Amino acid sequence: MGAGVTTGAAGARTGPLHGLKVIEFAGLGPAPFCAMLLADMGAEVLRIARPGSRVGPYDVTCRSRATVTVDLRADGSADALLQVIAGADALIEGFRPGVMERLGLGPAACLAANPGLVYGRMTGWGQDGPLAQAAGHDINYIAISGALHGIGPAGGKPVPPLNLVGDYGGGAMMLGLGVLAALLEAKSSGKGQIVDAAMTDGSALLCAGMFAGHASGRFNTERGDNLVDGGAHFYDTYACADGKYVAVGAIEPQFYALLRELCGIDDPVFDAQMDRVLWPLLKLRLADAFRTRTRDEWCALLEGTDACFAPVLDWTEAPLHAHNVARETFVNVAGVVQPAPAPRFSRTLSTVPTPARQAGREELSRRWGFPASLLDNTSQENPS
Repeated sequence: MGAGVTTGAAGARTGPLHGLKVIEFAGLGPAPFCAMLLADMGAEVLRIARPGSRVGPYDVTCRSRATVTVDLRADGSADALLQVIAGADALIEGFRPGVMERLGLGPAACLAANPGLVYGRMTGWGQDGPLAQAAGHDINYIAISGALHGIGPAGGKPVPPLNLVGDYGGGAMMLGLGVLAALLEAKSSGKGQIVDAAMTDGSALLCAGMFAGHASGRFNTERGDNLVDGGAHFYDTYACADGKYVAVGAIEPQFYALLRELCGIDDPVFDAQMDRVLWPLLKLRLADAFRTRTRDEWCALLEGTDACFAPVLDWTEAPLHAHNVARETFVNVAGVVQPAPAPRFSRTLSTVPTPARQAGREELSRRWGFPASLLDNTSQENPS
């Protein structure tokens, strides 16, 4: 196994969050990704899903934890689940504001059952505000935070950056950070609390540097006209002779000089690296240069140097790159290639991911304290 990851004993969990018990109410996007991060780091996470839900090896963000299906609207389900929640350290849910309250599982009920519980709430707009009850997705949340405006080509329209900024960066990771911070505080106070993680808030926070640059006059509101948004010729992607792309990020003068040297660019017009007026012209000339060789030929010349260069790889190519192979950045879990747990820990190593699975009856009873009344109304496969 790669550094920072261990298989441990059969069935054992390792990692810095070993011993932590988390209840996850199944949802889409950021909540399961957050739960995956916690499980990767050793937390024992139980995923509560709606009837009819099934999980398998392709449900990568549901890995390393068990799922049980429960009809949350059935009589007695809420009271029974409160008994389970009473033994947990944290809870994660990603419903619209008010849904958990209507189910009888809102923060007031759960904290009454477990005063030390950290109750993590993941939404797009937040628990309050004029848009709190509106439907939305990643693209909408990052639109009002300012993040989407800055992504896209000069003179073109804003381009959705997959759903990385709202769902995962501004959502799941902020929720995970908030939950862990609240758990740390609860160790000294003995008191739980609510963590209100909104993708609008989180994606705005990710733009802290851009807002600082804008306030100082170093970053303008013209898309594709700034240092790190594709405006600069030395920080962009370029097509090669074979139609594949490379990424260049030679910002510092010494790295820029090395890029020019290795690429054989001696035109004195390139000396004015930070002259924004020249950037469009220099970008065209650099594009012409990169079209003279294939991506592999550029890799042979530039990769591993201080020219700040990398090939742009697709989902198939990335796991095969020599650096990723050496670090075991990707793992194969039940035939599905997927990213390995990150970050890495020197002592409390994360556990190698396991496929998503249905929880067994004995596990639910013994490990989670599911009452018999609830077990009789749940669905389990592959019982342990």
